[in-house]
Amino acid sequence: MRSIPEMATEAIRAAGRRMDALGWVPATAGNISVRLPDGRVAITRSGFHKGFIPEDGVMAVDLDGRAEDSNLRPSAETGLHCGIYRRFPEAGAALHGHSVPATVLSRLSGDAIALAGYELLKAFPGLPTHEAAIRLPVVDNDQDIPRLQARVTQAWDADPAHPPGYLIRGHGLYVWAGDMPGALMRLEALEFMLACELEARRLRP
Repeated sequence: MRSIPEMATEAIRAAGRRMDALGWVPATAGNISVRLPDGRVAITRSGFHKGFIPEDGVMAVDLDGRAEDSNLRPSAETGLHCGIYRRFPEAGAALHGHSVPATVLSRLSGDAIALAGYELLKAFPGLPTHEAAIRLPVVDNDQDIPRLQARVTQAWDADPAHPPGYLIRGHGLYVWAGDMPGALMRLEALEFMLACELEARRLRP
C-alpha cells in the first residue's frame, strides 16, 4: 500500500485547524482533501474533529472514492470530493465546512445565492474588480451521495461560468482550488460574503 506524502497530510491538518479557529467545523462536521501527484485523493477519515486531526486521521482513496485500506472509513461525503476532482482536472484541494451563515442562508434561499459588489469577489479568477457578481448554487441535501452528486453536476452544467463553490441546503459550503492555500482563500472569501448577506438580511426592515 502506498503511503501518503507527509506534506499532504500536514496541509490537511493545518486547514482543519484554520477552519476550526473560525468556527466552521463544529463537532465532527466538515471534510478536507487534496489530490496527490499520483492521482489518488488524500482525505480526512470519518469521526474526527477537524481541528484536532491526528497523524493517522488522513487516508487515501481513488477517484471513485474507494478506500486504499479497506479497514479505514473515509468521510461520508468522499464522493463529493471525488466529484470535484473528476470534473475539474485543475483542482488540487477541496474543503467543506458547516458555518452558521452557510447553513442558515442555504435554508432560506432558492436554487442559488447571488453575491455582487463585494471587494472579495476579486479573490476569484476572472473577477478583477468588485464590480462583478457570482451565482452560488444551492442544492438540496440527500444522504444518498451519488444522488446528491448528480444534483451538484446538474448545477455545474447549468452554469458554464463554473461558480467557485456550492452550498448544500441546511448543511454547508464546498469549495476547491488548485492548491490548499487557494482553497482556503476561496473558502474565507465566500464565508465572509455569506456572513455579510446574513447580517444584511437581519438588519433589513
